Amino acid sequence: MDDDSRFEDFVAERADALLRYGYVLSGNPHDAADLTQEALIRLHRAWPRVRRKHEPESYVRTTMARLHVSVWRLRRRERLVWDPPEGSHLDALPSGIEQELWRTLGTLPRKQRAVLVLRYYEQLTDEEIAGVLGVSRGTVRSHASLGLGRLRSAVPDPAGPGPEDPAGPGAPNPTATGGRTR
Repeated sequence: MDDDSRFEDFVAERADALLRYGYVLSGNPHDAADLTQEALIRLHRAWPRVRRKHEPESYVRTTMARLHVSVWRLRRRERLVWDPPEGSHLDALPSGIEQELWRTLGTLPRKQRAVLVLRYYEQLTDEEIAGVLGVSRGTVRSHASLGLGRLRSAVPDPAGPGPEDPAGPGAPNPTATGGRTR
């Protein structure tokens, strides 16, 4: 089997998964298709080298993450509207909370969104994310913390509001200080 046939087989086998990954990164199906196409073009150019030395899918996913952060950096603020990709792998529309999380994910700065996607969708470690994005581990942690904070503030706490503190507002909270008060 020649290199072109192997490349075509790889694309036929992994295109849907790569499109879903692109959708999670970019927030809409059109940008996901563009991102996937550009990454596959770059993979095709490097195919003989990548096939021998690397796992092609990890090369494409790394390329997609880097393209998302760099090429699409030039775009101005984009607004994400819940619009599941065509042929969605989702069985049902998400709940209101999930929709709000998707909307909020789309409003995050690109690096925060990329860090959260790589961490929770791709399940990469902070060190691996730092390598993919070309930043330090501390920067990865900072972007993750800021992004998660925005996501948390976008949806109500599923446990609901806690019981009122009998000591009143402003009173020391022993559980927050490890049992110590001032």
